[in-house]
Parts: sequence; structure tokens; C-alpha cells
Amino acid sequence: MTQFDQLGLSQPVLQALDLKGYSTPTPIQEQAIPPVLEGRDLLGIAQTGTGKTAAFMLPAIDRLRASDNRIPFKSCRLLVLAPTRELVQQIAVSAKDYGALAGLKVQSIVGGTSVNKDRNKLHRGTDILIATPGRLLDLIDQKAFNLGSVEVLVLDEADQMLDLGFIHALRRINELVPKERQTLFFSATMPKAIKELVSNYCRNPVQVSVTPESTTAERIDQYIFMVQKDEKQWLLDMILGGQHRVPGEFERVLIFTRTKHGADRVVKKLRQRGIESNAIHGNKSQPQRQRALDEFRRGKTSILIATDVAARGIDIPGVSHVINYELPNVPEQYVHRIGRTARAGKDGIAIAFCGEDERSYLKDIRKVTKAELERLDLPENFRAVVEGEGPTKPEPRGATRVSKKKIKPKPAGASAKKKPKGDAPAPEKPKKPKHQARKGKPNGGKRFGKPGGGRPGGKPGGSRPGGNRNRRGKGGSGSGGGGGGGQGAARRRSPRG
Repeated sequence: MTQFDQLGLSQPVLQALDLKGYSTPTPIQEQAIPPVLEGRDLLGIAQTGTGKTAAFMLPAIDRLRASDNRIPFKSCRLLVLAPTRELVQQIAVSAKDYGALAGLKVQSIVGGTSVNKDRNKLHRGTDILIATPGRLLDLIDQKAFNLGSVEVLVLDEADQMLDLGFIHALRRINELVPKERQTLFFSATMPKAIKELVSNYCRNPVQVSVTPESTTAERIDQYIFMVQKDEKQWLLDMILGGQHRVPGEFERVLIFTRTKHGADRVVKKLRQRGIESNAIHGNKSQPQRQRALDEFRRGKTSILIATDVAARGIDIPGVSHVINYELPNVPEQYVHRIGRTARAGKDGIAIAFCGEDERSYLKDIRKVTKAELERLDLPENFRAVVEGEGPTKPEPRGATRVSKKKIKPKPAGASAKKKPKGDAPAPEKPKKPKHQARKGKPNGGKRFGKPGGGRPGGKPGGSRPGGNRNRRGKGGSGSGGGGGGGQGAARRRSPRG
């Protein structure tokens, strides 16, 4: 079996690998490291979790050491582009570990953080920069960074960057980097758009592949439930709540939805059942996403709901199950999703929920991946639970319980008011006068004052109409005809007459 020391890596890199306990390379590392050390461009086709980061970072670090160039001002020597913030941070950690004894400076920049901080930390330049395309171009447009000194360019998860709409950003970056450079191109799938991009970036690349294009890992057992769209939440509640057994033992569960709102909705429903979970998607801030990932990695929260974009940086060996709550409308995304499990040599389980409206998505997935998903039966009492007849149907928090006590109907013609006993008619209540008199007031103390204030019986300067109700004037201007000639809305209060 090949060892790292047989691939031609330098002693500082081998010592860093020993500190991490790595001795045997993965297939993609074994095939990629020798040609990269020779300076060849590379096209690597490998699924997530196969060790792609070390496959390009280890030989690239050695090439930077061999060239022994100085750190360029406001530029970098090795540029790594990745689609998501989580993946950038993950690659940056690996770069610092692998280059710990090589004396190389490592920086990372992502969107959603302070641009001024990024400007400051890149002002003096760096050896290795890991970045998202959007934030990198922001700094370039502000004249805070340039790509004139790039010696090695790496595109990781290139197919995902195209799915996220980075095609124009990648074309512009390709024009800004030097023509004489080494390019390392990695992708889990190889659609037509990727082949066109490779022809623009790479020159006669060496192609290495550890799996056929768009296939799924052999260590992942794949299952499927055929369930109606509005019944998926019930099925998920029963599986996670222990009312229905599925293959494998739960350790950490990653659940995928197509939309951000769908992820938040699943979290809300699970919490109503008392099942704690977190969600990560594009609407979450970077601290929120990082906190959710840290809790998931430490096992504080064993369930994480994610969209395709946010989940690309999840590299956690303990993910035992991936549940496709909603099937992806792009079949290649299915490969990326289930690749979050069966990492670091472990086995994994992928379960898909397929509704009537998703049968075409399932057909495309089977066509592209050549994978057969074993069908699982729904729980025996599932229909009863959904229809509200079963004992396991949860009652929403805050719901008002309706009393089942029968109410006798009233006889026809019955009045809502209780009538007095006997044949005597009910005494009539005295009618209240329209304007209640006030005690101690002249002229009966009517509410609206003397004539001239707009109504008979009111005081001079009354407030309706022809005067402001909240201000007492010297005279009324209403239709009573007896006003004192002053304006009803006087600015000063006058003593009562």
C-alpha cells in the first residue's frame, strides 16, 4: 500500500501529516499529488469526502516552498476558490494544518463579514488565500487586492459554483490571473458547462477520477419512501421521534430541503414535537450558521436542516443519515447531498421522501446516478395518525382544546333574555335623557353650552360646531346666532362667564 512518503512530498509536509496521524493517502490523493508536484494542470473528478482538499493543498504547499518567492503586496501566491463560506473556512483550517511547518501565511475571506477587516489583513499580502468569488471581486474592485502574483489557482467544487451563478465571476477571475500559472480543477460531477470551463482554465490537464461521473458512493445504502407532500412532516416526526424504525442507528442526521423557508418550517414543526434541531441557509448570518455547525459537530444538536448551498461546507465524519425531505430538481445535487455521510471511511444511509409531484426528479436521479433506491414501507398506523385517529398525532402547542360536552338546542322562539315569572309584563326601564344634566350648572348644565355655541342651551364660546372642543374661546362662530363675535378656536383660555 502506498504511503505519503512515497509520493515525493517534502519533509515539513510529511511531518505535518504525522502530527495529524495521516500515513496512507486516499485514491484521489495518490493519483493527484505526483502530477501536481511536476507542475501539470489537473482535472480531478471525485465525490465529496474523498480527500480532495489534501490532494491539491499538499503538493501546492510544496511548490510554493520550492519557488521561494516573497509574499506579494496586496496579492497572493496560491488562490483557492470555493462556493460557500463554510467550505472556505474548512479549507483554511486544513491549509494551516498542512503548512504549519512550512512557514506559509494563510488567509481566508468570505461574504457577510466586514470588508474593512478583509482589506486590512490582505494589505501586506499572503502566501495562500481561500476565498469566495464574490468577496474576492469586491476587494479587487476597491483596488485593495490584485491577482497579478498568483502562481497556483485552485477551483474546488466547480460544479457547485456554476449552480450558484458564479460563472461570470469565474470568467472575470480567469482574465485577471497570470496566463503562466498552474490550475487545479476539482468537481464531483462533469456536466457540459464544466467541460467548457475546463477548456478555458486548464492547458492539457491530467485527468484523475476515483469514481465514474455522477455516481454515488458504494458505502451509502439508499432508501426511499413514497409519501404525499402534505404527509412528509408526519413521517419525519415518527422517524425522528422513534415511532417508526429505519435502517441504521442515528448519530447525526442531516435533512435537506429545497428552499430556505422550507428548512425553517421543518425546524418549527420538529420543535413543536419537542425535537431540537437547527437550520442553516443563505438567510442566516455567518455567526448563526457557524454556531449551528459547531453545535452539530459537538453533538449538542444531532439534527441539522440545510439547503444545498449552505451544506456544501459540512465535512463532519459523524453524519449517520442523510434525509432528502424534498428531492432536488437537479439530479447532480443528489450526489452532493448524500455525500455528506459515509465520510472518513465510514458507512452511511440516505433516505429520500418522494411525493407525487417529485416523480420526475426521481426518474432523473436514477438516470444520472444509475442508482436503485430500495423502497421502504410506511408505518402500519400512518394513515390513522395523519387523519387524527391515531394516538401519536401531536397536538400543536398553544392550541385551544375544544370541549366535547353536548349542548342542548334552545326551543324555537326562545329569547336570549330571561323573562320574569308569571303573566305580568316586565317593567319598563326609564329612558335616559339624551343629554344628562349636570348638577350645579346654570341653564340645566347642558353639555354643549348656551345659545351661540352651535346648540341651544350652551355657554358662549362652546365647542360644537364653530369652536374647538378642546379650547375655550371668547365667542362662538356656529349657527346659533348668539356668539360674541370671537373665534371659537381661541389660542388663550378665557375665564368662564
